[in-house]
Order: sequence, then structure tokens, then C-alpha cells
Amino acid sequence: METTFQALPSMAMPKHTDLVHLDQRPQRPINLKSPALEVMTDLRIIDPVSIGEDEILRHAHNLMISRGIRLLFVQDDESRLVGLITASDILGERPVQCMLEHGKRHDEVLVRDVMTPRSELEMLSLADVQHATVGHMVSTLKQQGRQHALVAELDLNTGHYQLCGMFSSSHMARRLGMPLNFMRVPQALSEIQHALLHEG
Repeated sequence: METTFQALPSMAMPKHTDLVHLDQRPQRPINLKSPALEVMTDLRIIDPVSIGEDEILRHAHNLMISRGIRLLFVQDDESRLVGLITASDILGERPVQCMLEHGKRHDEVLVRDVMTPRSELEMLSLADVQHATVGHMVSTLKQQGRQHALVAELDLNTGHYQLCGMFSSSHMARRLGMPLNFMRVPQALSEIQHALLHEG
């Protein structure tokens, strides 16, 4: 073994040596015709960030800020996926709606009170994504009016689907160098009040 593989030379570490930051790493330029996989967050390589469903919203918000992300996967006590929560969920009308309906203070609102439950989540097939372009993903998020899209593949050994990737409109916007905002925001106060009273 020692005669086959030669040891690499080492050098003293200079005084001015810094850690590389993810946002400073060189990335290939992309456009709408680039492969969709170029802008997919691969959950097979990067561990998804999750939070417990009984955590208070402040903890979820602080976790997002510390990790520089806008989405958390929500798990129950047995580490099963039960939903997801986004920054829009935390900063939007859902906490206020929960406070009005259940008489809670803001510091009593839990992640499960405002998250999107698993039963309401949709996902894309990795097989479709592998043949798609960035433009296809932009159109998909725009049609759905969402900032994120989940990607799953079928595990042939278990017969279960596994979440393996995620698309973020903010990430795609940075890579494309153009704004992408597909979330519909109520414009009038009366529209906001109607949402609080009638959306469930």
C-alpha cells in the first residue's frame, strides 16, 4: 500500500488563512435553460434542518436566522416528518389567526399551530426534475404560487418515497441574478381581515 500511494506534501498554514463561505464558492453561471439539478438543494448531500412540532415559533425563527434558511422540516417526537414551516408562515397571518381563534399569546403559538401539515404537502418526482430546466422550475413555482418545491424519489428497497431535494425561489433568484417572488400578498386591509377570519 505504501509503495503504491505516495503521501502528499504539506505546508505550514499562513497566518491569514480563513474558512471558505458557501456563498463565496465559485458557481457556474446559469440561465433558464440550465439543468434544474444545478439549482436543487440535494438533501442526499446536505442534511435537512428540522424542528420539533411542539417548539415555539421564536425558536423556529431563530433557527432559520442562524442557518440562513427560510424553511424547516417539522418532526414529531419519533422523528417522523409531520410537515414544514416557512418564514412566510412565521411572519405572515397564520400566527395572528391562531391567536385570535385560540386566545393564545404570541409566545404561546407553536410550530404545529402554523406549519403546513404533511397531508397538504405536494412533491415533484426526481425522475421529472432530472429532465427539467431551471425555466421549468420557475414556471412550476409560479403556477403554484410558492417559494419552495419538494422533490422525492421512490426507494425500491422499502417501497416508500424519500424527500431527496428542494427548490427555493430565493436561491434560484440569486443564481439567475433576477427577482423571483411568486407569493401572493394581500394588498388591502380588508383582504387581510377577510383572510384572518375565513381562512382555515
